[in-house]
Amino acid sequence: MSEVIRFKNVDKIYKLNKKPNFNNILKVIFNKKLKEEKKVLDNISFSINKGEKVAFLGKNGSGKSTILKLITEVLYPTSGEIYVNGKVNALLELKSGFELEFTGRENIYLKGILLGLSKKEIKELEDKIIEFADIGEYIDYPIQKYSSGMRARLGFSIAVNIEPEILVIDEALSVGDEEFKNKCLKKINDITENKNVTLVLVTHSFEMAKEFCNRGIVIQKGKIIYDGNIDSSIEVYKNSINKN
Repeated sequence: MSEVIRFKNVDKIYKLNKKPNFNNILKVIFNKKLKEEKKVLDNISFSINKGEKVAFLGKNGSGKSTILKLITEVLYPTSGEIYVNGKVNALLELKSGFELEFTGRENIYLKGILLGLSKKEIKELEDKIIEFADIGEYIDYPIQKYSSGMRARLGFSIAVNIEPEILVIDEALSVGDEEFKNKCLKKINDITENKNVTLVLVTHSFEMAKEFCNRGIVIQKGKIIYDGNIDSSIEVYKNSINKN
């Protein structure tokens, strides 16, 4: 099977501003650094082949979401190498990334073009996206008039209907009522049944991880502590929680 994602010795370090106090003022006067460094990923290496369904498991702050943002180039590594080969659609922050003064329909075209589609290809998907989002006449209202739930519905619909080669999901299914959530889960299931679609998932739901993925990678304090089948990965994660 062909490799579509590879991380090799990847570090991600955030530089944090220290809170102002008398000692920090002295440091400014004497030209010393005020930045603290926080390493959120520490020498991460893994590869994912085309068609694999992989769940990243770990506590909040372990580095899972940072990995997804590196895959989608929302962030870039401090050091190391990242290789991604394929059209990536991401269900990360569904309510963001819209041009607020554009209508929902105009944002469909904008996002499609940014994903490399032609206007003709977007036109062919337009009705399907609008029908799935199910926001009625608001599709022709400026996005700034939308509720957060309506933005999330449209964001989800665009991401899943512009057919991905790599689908990246980060706890993105709080998108409205129970009926719409179930509709979203069914859509993800339909997409991932296609053997050529690669799924990368972050979730705290063991049921969801088992339903969609056959492999798990457990992250703890920015390091990979286990990489194996999904059932074993969940047990490793549970044990790591119990020890802490």
